[in-house]
Amino acid sequence: MKIQTPIRILLAIALIAVFTTGASAQEYRIGNGDILEIVTWKEPDFSRTEIIVRLDGQITFPLLNDLQAAGKTPTELKATIEAGLKDYVAEPHVTVTIRNAASQRFYILGEVARTGEYPLVKDLTVLQAFALAGGFTEWASKKEIILFRTEAGQDKVIQINYRDIIRDKDFKQNVRIQADDTIIVP
Repeated sequence: MKIQTPIRILLAIALIAVFTTGASAQEYRIGNGDILEIVTWKEPDFSRTEIIVRLDGQITFPLLNDLQAAGKTPTELKATIEAGLKDYVAEPHVTVTIRNAASQRFYILGEVARTGEYPLVKDLTVLQAFALAGGFTEWASKKEIILFRTEAGQDKVIQINYRDIIRDKDFKQNVRIQADDTIIVP
């Protein structure tokens, strides 16, 4: 069967995306409020379609009681559950899937069309965040935008000048959005 040219192009683009992002992409860290699906192969008693990560960062799993989930990657949580289930299942094979990444949010306030909370479902920059918020109002001060971020327990303020970004004067200001960032457009 001969593959049509447009399909070949799409396959090539997909392969390039896999090889260029695979090693450098950070694996998702589970957070409070995330909804997980945990499946243990051939063990329906040890499978759950919806487990919410509680405010204390833990989940409750059959026979294993409370397990720390927040801060771990799905792969790390999988290993923890498999190790715990070895006392009850000969060879446990567990899959951990993020069903709803509710912990990954950012906020935009001030002179944008739609202020509020937005899900952080992929890597976003501040320019993309402004687009999600519907752009600026006519009264927005595009030179004095502030991004509030907490890193390693320290509050950080990042000044953003939208005009410098779009005029290609300082593209470094187009920073990546992180969970719990708050952008204020005066």
